[in-house]
Amino acid sequence: MQPDRTAELKALLEQRILILDGAMGTMIQRHGLKESDYRGTRFAEHEHDLKGNNDLLLLTRPEIIRGIHAEYLAAGADIVETNTFNATAVSQADYKLESIVYELNFAGAKLAREVCDEFTTDDPAKPRFVAGVLGPTSRTASISPDVNDPGYRNTSFDQLVDTYSEAIRGLCDGGADILLVETIFDTLNAKAALFSIEQHFEKAGRRWPVMISGTITDASGRTLSGQTAEAFWNSLRHIRPLSFGLNCALGAAELRQ
Repeated sequence: MQPDRTAELKALLEQRILILDGAMGTMIQRHGLKESDYRGTRFAEHEHDLKGNNDLLLLTRPEIIRGIHAEYLAAGADIVETNTFNATAVSQADYKLESIVYELNFAGAKLAREVCDEFTTDDPAKPRFVAGVLGPTSRTASISPDVNDPGYRNTSFDQLVDTYSEAIRGLCDGGADILLVETIFDTLNAKAALFSIEQHFEKAGRRWPVMISGTITDASGRTLSGQTAEAFWNSLRHIRPLSFGLNCALGAAELRQ
């Protein structure tokens, strides 16, 4: 587990703006990977197609993810995000790989930690930090996936808490400095992630800084589950996040308001 660097992080934020890295998916797409790249040797005989499971590259092509982290750090990023956007049991169920969720999160944090430490060693005046990414999952707790049955849900708050718990443990054990709940389209999903984070803090006997980033789905300025940005903030501010923002969906001009 990484030593607590919260004080160092907050001291830097008092001095200057810290730069977060950029998109991971588009950087991976540049490599033109094939099914065999995702499978590697370990998953060569896996029963399900694996192409597109970018998190799995942490185990099968880690040098690609390492290179992307290094590119962002070389460009000036202070904080890099782990390649764990879909590293939850809910999302990995699409590939029948629920059993490796802890391993994916641990590997993602460990890899990012190693690259950050290398850059920090080269330039101690510019310390680098790892943000452990918790994505929104591929399900929504607030909206029915069946238009003919609006009361139906294909996941629950408790199920989401459980799946996030395993991911959080892996990220923290692997060396994350920060936990980033990102691309939130459903506030109830985010509440499950934050509840699970608080449970982990209690068990670990310490806190990690938490970053929150939502996504506005259209020009109405609302999340997919219908909240305005102000309501979204008020629903989640109890976690006392280090940062609160928006990513994905609209461009900068549309997001500015």
